[in-house]
Amino acid sequence: MAFFDNLQLASILLEVAIMLLCLRAALKGKTFMFGLALTFAIYVFYDLARFLAWTTPQSVLTVSFFVATVAALYTVWRLQPGSD
Repeated sequence: MAFFDNLQLASILLEVAIMLLCLRAALKGKTFMFGLALTFAIYVFYDLARFLAWTTPQSVLTVSFFVATVAALYTVWRLQPGSD
């Protein structure tokens, strides 16, 4: 089980790195990247809640995952040519 716990922790750390890179890009003028920064911040919360067995209501996890999906969709939409 330790292997899978380590793999999950590595995944969470990668999500943090992606979130920080997206935030950096957003702060440098690519404001649409705030959507992906938000998406990955929510992924970190979601995965930590599961990994650390927080008593987070399922409704909070469901709504947060939905918000993450909408934020990712917004970012991908803005990446399309002519979306400005």
